[in-house]
Amino acid sequence: MASSKEYINFILEQCSGLSARAMMGEYVLYYGGKVVGGVYDNRLLVKPTPSAKALMPSAEYQLPYEGAKEMLLVENIEDRAFLRELLEAMCDELPETKKRK
Repeated sequence: MASSKEYINFILEQCSGLSARAMMGEYVLYYGGKVVGGVYDNRLLVKPTPSAKALMPSAEYQLPYEGAKEMLLVENIEDRAFLRELLEAMCDELPETKKRK
């Protein structure tokens, strides 16, 4: 099941500076020019960085798709302040996105 336009638009509205790139019916999310996670089957999943694990200690690990690495499910998508804190903390720990040739 692909993610809905309504869900991705809601997620993008929740945090300024967050952008998305469509990939096969799903969306890769960027913050500060870095890949922080994605929207898969109408679920917000983020990379399991140390800060993400610390801010969401009871978060469930889920697979975005078959064969992928597990990511953390963000359930508190209504709280804009929490999402900003999460993404800013994660951004400091993630590597720069590689430029395409």
